[in-house]
Amino acid sequence: MILIVDDRPENIYSLKKLLESKDFSVDTALSGEEALKKVLRNNYALIILDVQMPGIDGFEVAETLSGFNKTKDIPIIFLSAVNTDKKFITRGYASGGIDYVTKPVDSDILILKVKTFYRLYEQTLALNETQQALRSEIETRKKAQAELKERVDHLHSTLESLPQIAFTANAERQIEFVNKKWFKYALSSNTFPKTHPEDKDIMDEWTASILTDSSLDLEIRLKEIGSDIFKFHLLRIIPIKEKNAVVKWVGTFTDIDDQKQMEKKKDEFLSIASHELKTPLTSIKAYIQLLERTVDVKQDSTTNMYINRVQTQVYKLNSFIADLLDMSKIDNGKMKMNKKPFNFEHLLANVIDTIYHTHEKNNIAIEREGDIIDQPIIGDEIRVEQVLINYLTNAIKYSPNSNRVIVKTEREDSQVRISVMDFGIGIPEHKQKDIFDKFYRVEESSLRFQGLGIGLYICAEIIRQHHGTYGIHSQAGQGSTFYFTIPFKLN
Repeated sequence: MILIVDDRPENIYSLKKLLESKDFSVDTALSGEEALKKVLRNNYALIILDVQMPGIDGFEVAETLSGFNKTKDIPIIFLSAVNTDKKFITRGYASGGIDYVTKPVDSDILILKVKTFYRLYEQTLALNETQQALRSEIETRKKAQAELKERVDHLHSTLESLPQIAFTANAERQIEFVNKKWFKYALSSNTFPKTHPEDKDIMDEWTASILTDSSLDLEIRLKEIGSDIFKFHLLRIIPIKEKNAVVKWVGTFTDIDDQKQMEKKKDEFLSIASHELKTPLTSIKAYIQLLERTVDVKQDSTTNMYINRVQTQVYKLNSFIADLLDMSKIDNGKMKMNKKPFNFEHLLANVIDTIYHTHEKNNIAIEREGDIIDQPIIGDEIRVEQVLINYLTNAIKYSPNSNRVIVKTEREDSQVRISVMDFGIGIPEHKQKDIFDKFYRVEESSLRFQGLGIGLYICAEIIRQHHGTYGIHSQAGQGSTFYFTIPFKLN
């Protein structure tokens, strides 16, 4: 909007009509006092100000407006028919005007000036807004940088207080900070501590974890500077994200050597104990068989009942020892598969028959569903049988109030999928991911059912060595379905 200030209404009328004919919005004031009041209340892009007015003249109005922040940048064009001397024109510019026009006014020249100053004012406003936005952005960034620095300083102080070796890296995986414990194992803060030659490469594993959008957990061996002994450490690198993008990495090396040594001793003990138990157990089984042949007992006699109970317990003990021996072989990398073609249907029939004979007191029905697998499978028949027996034994064991188990076989392209479904106690979803881990047992069932928690761990290794897959679908109180797949041919 443009404000016209003149004490003569006829001058205002003609100038207002001229500007409105060019689509300008116009306001008017008949005195300097009225102009000052209006300028303080409204926003104007330009003021056309008559110099000679009674009371406050045009120069005084301009000087007053230049003293206020709100009005000091409004462009003013002075109009005068009387004060045309150079000294008046000079005073006009000195009082804050940007132009001085004498009457009579050339309307085309005046319109051109108005348009120019109007456009300059709009550009000035836009520039001021941009500057204000930039200042606001700068302040915001300064505040954000200060907060980030505070967070980083807090993170660094936290990492310094940790008992582990700790570090941070930027989004490009360049190390930015290491705590003091780092220098017990590395001479430079720019490179990782030296690892055992047989261990995996940290950067390669880190790259692989990025591709799967996950943190890195890696067991490696480090040695202190000046030492010749490598010790086990757990490396864990976690991404820090903002708006779904990684901005930083935080990593720690935790000394787990004592734990690994204890596990090694435990595994050695279990291996030795299993082998030592195997010999007397074989003798016990032989003596029981001799006892059955030498003692004339009736089928329903007390002696026969006791012998059967001893055989049942010997069978359980033999299974436990076999599992311990298998676990020891897995841990030492000595579990080998004797792979050759075998008839799966024949194997499955033998497994079901074995389950019936070893669970005579269980009134359980094993139902068969799915495809008939008439194509030979190349694999270790004894080990695959071990997996099926374990699945079926667990299905019966953890379904005390059910009388049926379903075995389902499906042909899937180049592999066979075997599922064992029970209707028992089920497994909570958040505990299913650990069910195939060594010694893992679900707390709710460990108190009710005996076991070492290594059967499924052994099954998982057998299936892995057959290049198959395994898993579970379960719901607490609704039963479980354990499955595994095996390719028909060797990969």
